[in-house]
This record gives sequence, C-alpha cells and structure tokens, in this order.
Amino acid sequence: MLNTSLNKSLRMMFALLALIMCIGIVMPTAHAADEQSSKQQTATTSDADLWRAVKAGESGYSTDKALEANVLINKAGNQGKEIRNTYIKPAIVVAIFGIFGAFLFFYLVNGPAKLAHGFSGKMMERWSKADIKLHWVMAITCFILMFTGVFIMLGRHFIEPYVSEGLWAGIIAASKFSHDWAGPVFIVSWLICMIKWMPLQTFKMYDLKWFLVVGGYINFGPFKGKHPDSGFANAGEKMWFWTLAIFGLFISISGLILVLPLLDLPREASIATLLIHGVCAAILIGFTIVHIWMATVLSEGGMESMISGYCDENWAIQHHNLWYDELKANNAIKYQD
Repeated sequence: MLNTSLNKSLRMMFALLALIMCIGIVMPTAHAADEQSSKQQTATTSDADLWRAVKAGESGYSTDKALEANVLINKAGNQGKEIRNTYIKPAIVVAIFGIFGAFLFFYLVNGPAKLAHGFSGKMMERWSKADIKLHWVMAITCFILMFTGVFIMLGRHFIEPYVSEGLWAGIIAASKFSHDWAGPVFIVSWLICMIKWMPLQTFKMYDLKWFLVVGGYINFGPFKGKHPDSGFANAGEKMWFWTLAIFGLFISISGLILVLPLLDLPREASIATLLIHGVCAAILIGFTIVHIWMATVLSEGGMESMISGYCDENWAIQHHNLWYDELKANNAIKYQD
C-alpha cells in the first residue's frame, strides 16, 4: 500500500516536472517569435516610410556639407526632366524640321521675291567691313551653339543608336567642349551687335503695312507686286533683331549660370535655368531658320550685302526705299568702285 502511494506520488512529481520543463521551453520560443515578428514589422514599416520620404525629396542627414547633399532624390530634377522631354525637345524638333519644311513648301509654291526691274549693276554700300565681320563672328558661333546644343539635347535619339559607343562618347565630348567655348564669343559679339545696331531697329507705323502684305514676298494673288515702305531695316528684320536681343539675353545669362563652376545653386534654380535655356534655344533656332530663308533664298540679291557689304541699287529701292530715298536726298550714297 505504501509502495503504491509512493509510486503514484513520484509519477505525479515527474509529470509536473515535465509540464514545467515544457512550459519553460515553449514560452521563451513563443516570446522570441513574437519579438522577431514585431521587429520585422517595425523594420518593414520604417523602410517603407524611409523610401517614401526619399521619393518625396525630403532631406535627411549627411556628413557631406555640400548644398543639398542630404537629399537623395530631388523632385525638381525629375520634374524638370519631364518638362524637357515633353515640351522642349518636341519644340526644338518642330523649330528645325517644321519651320524648314514650311519655308521649303512656300518656296516651291511661291518662288523667290524677284527684283521688279532686275539688277541695275550699280552696287551701293549697305554694311561696313566691321559690321560684316561682326555679323559673321556672331553667326558662326551661333551655328556652333545650335548644332552642338541639338546634338547634346537630341543626339541620343537620332545619333547614338546608329554609332558605336566610343564614337558617341567622342561626339558628346566634342559638342560639350565646343558649346562651352563658343558661348562666350557669341555673347561678346551679340552684345556689340545689339548696342551698335539698336538705333536702326525702332518700329515705325509703316512697318505694320509690311506685315499686312507679307513684306512683298508673295508672287500671286492680291499681294503680288506689293512692296511696302521700309527704312534701313524692314519690319521682319526688326522682329528678328528684337527676338535675338530678348532671348539672346536670357540664353546668355542662363548659359553662364550653367557653366560657371563657382555658382552653387539649389537644384530647383539649376533646373529652372536649364529649362529657360532650352526654351530660348528653341525660339532662336526657329527664328534663325526664318531669317536665313528670307535673307537668302526668298530675297533675290539679299545675301550679297552680307558678303561684300554692297547691295544692288534696285534691291535697295525695292526692299528699303525709305532708306534709299534718305541717302539720295543727302547725297550720301557710296557706290562700289
């Protein structure tokens, strides 16, 4: 009887001990699992918040003390890239191919504006040698800037897919180098031209008629043979001058800001400057194409004055009659020897 009671007590003690051991094993494991799950959830939440803040352009902490070094992703950069790709790049394409194509079509349909009385054979001075040199310095640097700018902006779409990686790298490097060094030369020549030629570019009431009859360039319909009054510069030339003056100023300032190494601008300011530069480039490219067409192909005898400095007397009478009459009245016409 005693042995039976003892055995029963021992079995209960062993059962109780086993139960305590199981509880001791299970509880820490469950606690550890809960703790690990909690840590994972916290880490997941923290990572999500972190990257959400990064994408939003929020600033953090960085040992680098440079401007905006504590911002991993700048929203202004992405927004500026989207504006450039959506609006500015297509505008440049339209300025190049659209305007060129429109004037080519006009030329094929209309032809050039011929001199009503042909060439007289008498050449009179229109530009000084200094003016011609100044014009071509500005024009050549302007062409370099436009071509290299187009390569930099659009080259990855029209050139890079068709050339080797090394050649493309060389094209971009050469374009960047030429663009940076042609810029200051253009700015200096542009500034001198603006100051020197501005007195001749004041709009007059008779310039309105020039626009109404499209400058006398139309060879058919009611506009045929209509040659509006013009002074030294006609209304179209004045419009080109002031376009170059205004947007040339903005593109020059923005260009200097972009290349000067000592300017440490906020990202938003840099992106805004880059976009202004691109918009001005698109406008100037378009107006340059118009200027070239109207001064060369569409105007018989027009190009000669910017090569030799002299124009045919009949060309002056037809396209710049008020200027010619003023010179003749003052006995100031200088004929070529």
